[in-house]
Amino acid sequence: MLSFKNVTVQFDGLTAINELSFDVPQGYIYSIIGPNGAGKTTIFNCISRLYTPI
Repeated sequence: MLSFKNVTVQFDGLTAINELSFDVPQGYIYSIIGPNGAGKTTIFNCISRLYTPI
């Protein structure tokens, strides 16, 4: 299971993700869609631990 609880990411005082929460149960596949600049890549960078949430 993948679980995010109240994840916030900031860059130089700019909040890129604010209190994001979601669960992906084991065996399920989800997609994240949205316009450019919505934070999709930032979410994946947090999942892969390239970024550290505050």
